[in-house]
Amino acid sequence: MSNNPRALWDNCLLLIKENVSEQQFNTWFKPIVFESFNESNRTLLLQVSSQFVAEYIEENYAGLLNKVLVRIYGKGIRLNYRVMVDKTNNISQQIQADPVVNIEQTVTRRTRVNQSPTTLDAAQPQQIDSQLNPRHTFANYIEGDSNKLPRAVGLSIAEHPNTTQFNPMFIYGPSGCGKTHLINAIGVRTKEIYPQKRVLYISARLFQVQYTNAVLNNRTNDFINFYQTIDMLIVDDIQEWVSAAKTQETFFHIFNHLFRNGKRIILACDRPPVDLQGMSDRLLTRFSCGLIAELEKPNIQLCVDILNSKIKRDGLTIPEDVVYFIAQTANYSVRGLEGVINSLLAFSVVYNCKIDMRLAERVIKRAVKIDNEPLTIDDILDTVCNHFNVTTAAVASRSRKRDYVTARQVSMYLAQKYTKMPASRIGKLIGGRDHSTVIHSCTQIEQRIKTDKLFSDEIASIENSFKLKK
Repeated sequence: MSNNPRALWDNCLLLIKENVSEQQFNTWFKPIVFESFNESNRTLLLQVSSQFVAEYIEENYAGLLNKVLVRIYGKGIRLNYRVMVDKTNNISQQIQADPVVNIEQTVTRRTRVNQSPTTLDAAQPQQIDSQLNPRHTFANYIEGDSNKLPRAVGLSIAEHPNTTQFNPMFIYGPSGCGKTHLINAIGVRTKEIYPQKRVLYISARLFQVQYTNAVLNNRTNDFINFYQTIDMLIVDDIQEWVSAAKTQETFFHIFNHLFRNGKRIILACDRPPVDLQGMSDRLLTRFSCGLIAELEKPNIQLCVDILNSKIKRDGLTIPEDVVYFIAQTANYSVRGLEGVINSLLAFSVVYNCKIDMRLAERVIKRAVKIDNEPLTIDDILDTVCNHFNVTTAAVASRSRKRDYVTARQVSMYLAQKYTKMPASRIGKLIGGRDHSTVIHSCTQIEQRIKTDKLFSDEIASIENSFKLKK
C-alpha cells in the first residue's frame, strides 16, 4: 500500500464504497477532494462542495469514517473539512427556482468532524429579497381574544430576534384566521428594526418546488447552503409537506443548522403538530420544542374591529348596522371580511350607489356560503328554552332572572352563529333589544365557553340537537 497521503485517501474511498450504497457513495463521498495531509499534527484536510455536506457526513457517517481512517492512516488521525465553492459559477441560475429568491454563492469555511457544535468562519452574506408583504404589518393586525397571545409573542420576537426564547414559533389555525398576516408582520417589523438581518418568507409549496428543481439540476447542496444563511426563516402552510419525505429530510437539516446557530424559525400551519400525520417524528419534535400558538377564528367583536379598521383605511362610509351584518355573515374569516368589503366597494363604484343593508345582503349572497335550510330564530328559541326549561315569553321579557338572562344570551349567540342575520335584527326579534346588547351577549357566551367546560358541553348539546332536527 502506498504511503502517499493522496493515495491513502483513495484507498479510504474504496473501503467506504464497500460499506455504503452506490447512491450514497456518489452523493456524499465521490465529490470529496483531497487537499492536504499534515504529518506533524496528523490532520487530514478534505474539500467538500458545501457546508451541508460536511454537516451531513458528520451526522450520518462519522463512525464509518473513523474506522476507515484508523485502518488506512493509523490511529490519532484528525479530519478537517474546507467548504469550497467555484466563484465563477452562477448558482442562482442553476437552481431554476423563484426568480427573485436567488441561491447565493458561499465563501470558504472550515469545520471539523466529531466536534459539537460545529464552528464556522464565514463572511457576511449579501442581502436578499425577503419576499414579505409590506402591507401585512402589526399596525393593521387588529388585536382580539382569538389572537392576543400569538400577536404579543410575535411582536416580541420581531423586536428581539437574537433571543432564543420561543424558537421555533409554530402558529396554527384554520384558513382565514390571519396566520399569513401575522408571520409577515413579524418579518416586516424585524426588517424595520434590524435591516441587516437576512429575513425570508416563503410558502412550503414554493420551498418544495425549489428543492425539486435543485435535485433535478444536481444543486441540492447549494440550495441547502443558501437556506442555512438565513437569520429568520418564515415558512407558511407547512402542512403541504405531509408525506413529502425528501422535502422533510432536507428541511430537517436546514432547521438543525439554523436552530443550533441561534437563528429564528417561524412556521405556520392549519393544524397543530400532533395532527400532522405523515410528518416525520424528528421534525414534529423540533416543531414542538419552542412555542405552539393557536390562532382562533375571530369572534364578532374582533370582526367588527377589523372591518372598522379597513373601512377607515380605505376611506369608506358604511353604516354601523351593515358593519355588524358583515361581521356576522363572513364565517369568522379575516379573508372573508376583506373580500366582502372589497366587493362592496366595487359594487358601489361601478353602480354609483351607496353602501347600505340592501347592497350588503346582495354581496353576501355571492361571497358567503349559506345553508340551504338555515335555522330560524323560532327554531333556536324553542330549542334553547326547552333546554333551560324557560318560556319564550320569559326570554323576551325585561326580567334579569339568571335563568332568563342565560337563555336570552345563548339564544342571541346561537342566532348570530346560525341565522346570518344582522345583530339589530336578532335583537329586535329577541325582546326588542338593540344590536349592542346582542354583541355583548355573544361576547359573554364566547368567554364563558372558553372557561366553563360544563357550560361549553351544554352549548354543544344544544347545537347537536339542531343537527338532529335537520
